[in-house]
Amino acid sequence: MTEEVAPAPVMPVVVLISGTGSNLGALLAAQPRWPYRIVAVISNEAQAGGLRRARDAGIPTAVLEHRAYPDRPAYDQALAASIDGYAPGLVVLAGFMRILTPAFVAHFSGRLLNIHPSLLPRFRGLHTHRRALEAGATEHGASVHFVTAELDGGPVILQARVPVQPGDDPPRLGARVLAAEHRIYPKAVGWFAQGRLRLGEDGRARLDGAVLDAAPCLDEQPSVAQ
Repeated sequence: MTEEVAPAPVMPVVVLISGTGSNLGALLAAQPRWPYRIVAVISNEAQAGGLRRARDAGIPTAVLEHRAYPDRPAYDQALAASIDGYAPGLVVLAGFMRILTPAFVAHFSGRLLNIHPSLLPRFRGLHTHRRALEAGATEHGASVHFVTAELDGGPVILQARVPVQPGDDPPRLGARVLAAEHRIYPKAVGWFAQGRLRLGEDGRARLDGAVLDAAPCLDEQPSVAQ
């Protein structure tokens, strides 16, 4: 008689968005391959297109408009309470256009991920594609990192390189970077759900127990001719 093996536990994930939710879509599409499930999507913008994407997938949504709160700490306190109601193992920022307070980051320390459209530590902040082109960069890309109180400064987990091509402008380069984001974000979330990825007490990321002094970096996948 063969002993049945219990399935791997599935980690509940809450996703925060402000816009169209394209990375949310990538995370949803990858769910069957990884032991995580998105249990809620929360936005600070009532008109965020990603909310419809979540509802179409049967996922509960919530809107907490930041303009309704007197200051950033008050908003983040309410947001943390809303997230906690879903008891997630991980909170994923997917185009959530808010600078988070240190208290919020500390509350979710070690279980808060973000994706940034550059090869961190280069080009932290906004307008990364324009800045990469203005700097004459030969490659650009995306980075998944643990969130810390330092803006775009947390330990990097996984990156994807995207070569800068002749004639690139910010929208063209940005579209290829976004495709790279869609490849690496589900993988990093999946690693976390598998228990392979953790933020150590020393503030360094660990994959399979080894410190990630240099994050793994994937190259842009060539397009397939139709």
